Amino acid sequence: MRNPNFKAFLLILILTLCFYACNNTQNTPSRGLLATSKNQPKFIFLFIGDGMSFSQVNITKAAHLNKNFRLNKKPNFGNEPMHISRLPITGIATTFAADRYITESAAAGTALATGKKTSCGTIAMAPDHTQNYKTIAEMARDKGMKVGIVSSVSIDHATPACFYAHHSDRGKYTDISLQMAATDFDFFGGGFAKGHDSSSESKNIIKKMKEHGYKVVTSKAELQKTSPGEKCWAYNTNLADGAALQYEIDQSEDYFRLADFTAEGIRLLHNEKGFFIMIESGKIDWACHANDAVTASYEVIALDEAVGEALKFYNQHPDETLIIVTGDHETGGLTLGYAATKYESIFDILNFQKISFENFSLKVNQWKESPYISQPAVMDSIQYYFGLNDVSKSEKLVLNNFEMKKIADAYQATFNPDTEKDAHETYILYGGYDPLTVTITHILNQKAGVDWASYSHTGLPVPIYAIGAGQENFVGQLDNTDIPNKIIQIAKLN
Repeated sequence: MRNPNFKAFLLILILTLCFYACNNTQNTPSRGLLATSKNQPKFIFLFIGDGMSFSQVNITKAAHLNKNFRLNKKPNFGNEPMHISRLPITGIATTFAADRYITESAAAGTALATGKKTSCGTIAMAPDHTQNYKTIAEMARDKGMKVGIVSSVSIDHATPACFYAHHSDRGKYTDISLQMAATDFDFFGGGFAKGHDSSSESKNIIKKMKEHGYKVVTSKAELQKTSPGEKCWAYNTNLADGAALQYEIDQSEDYFRLADFTAEGIRLLHNEKGFFIMIESGKIDWACHANDAVTASYEVIALDEAVGEALKFYNQHPDETLIIVTGDHETGGLTLGYAATKYESIFDILNFQKISFENFSLKVNQWKESPYISQPAVMDSIQYYFGLNDVSKSEKLVLNNFEMKKIADAYQATFNPDTEKDAHETYILYGGYDPLTVTITHILNQKAGVDWASYSHTGLPVPIYAIGAGQENFVGQLDNTDIPNKIIQIAKLN
């Protein structure tokens, strides 16, 4: 006969474990979003944050957790957890290319679009350019599903191109964008095409799309009038450099945004046979190249709001929908920590940045043409747009002698450049950007406890977040090629 004390002990142990499990479930941030993941997904979302790794996500998450850090143009930001944070599955992916450990967007985009490695600069082809790789978007189309491609950068940029085009050189924008028309994909949205030339019969992308039955729209109102079943290319005409959407931090409230293209794309693509849609927030990468943490955070928000649109759809079709969020590579070597601030993080002072590095650089270029500009006047603008040296806002914003010297040197390099200065040294200091602008963003970032290692990509792994049918396949340590290969397998695309 068993000892009664043992039975009592066993009962207490079971009750304790049950209490712990229930309590742990109640406190998980993803509660209410767990999916029945044994079903085959019919509606597939692949979100790509270009240049986004864990640091880019985590500094944006910090904006939600810190009540004083709200990012000034987002008054409701932080009232709810980030949509990305609510996805129950997290994994990690390596990103190396076939010919280089530190990848770039064409090779990384090809890996995410085809499940195969390729060489840097190559769009959905083998490393030696002898074979086209079939993409998951093409597989979905051939299965009878509708297909959408959305990006905040130009539609012929590397990442979106990897899902519909095949080329040996990512820089051949005209050749790439002309391939859109022949895909028979149902929806393209976001930025314009860098390869378009309205004066050339053979390079007129708009004409080519219309000839292949695409409705071409340039406003939110026009897109909302488009009916499901119509093939559509929608782009924003109010663009920044590179035929891309304006940075989120610079957009007006009525701007035609990434989340708008996503919501309308879902409406147009929804059908009984299912759909595949890829949505890229491409300017996270651009902001990180320039080492601008605030602008990068806004671009992560743009991606997150687009994910929110997908989650609205998921809530109506939880057993048939799969949502994946990942990055193609990390850019900038962003670190949440800086030597001078030691263990302190002062993220809330980042609120005082009002515009992107790009828009401030445009102002600097205008000042360079003016005979009346002076260093004190420029310092006033730095205080207005970035808060630096404004003690009325925060003592943490006051510039010390070391920082003032850095700004003075950058001012000199911008307005009176030394043409004989070593180009390599100048690049290490300023990364090819306007010296004054990049120095200002560095100082504000560092005062907040944020720093950068590079103006280029790094070899850091990227996160994977997932929810929905087949979500369990994306947990753990993977390679970027595993993501599409698992989608192909669980959705039976081949």
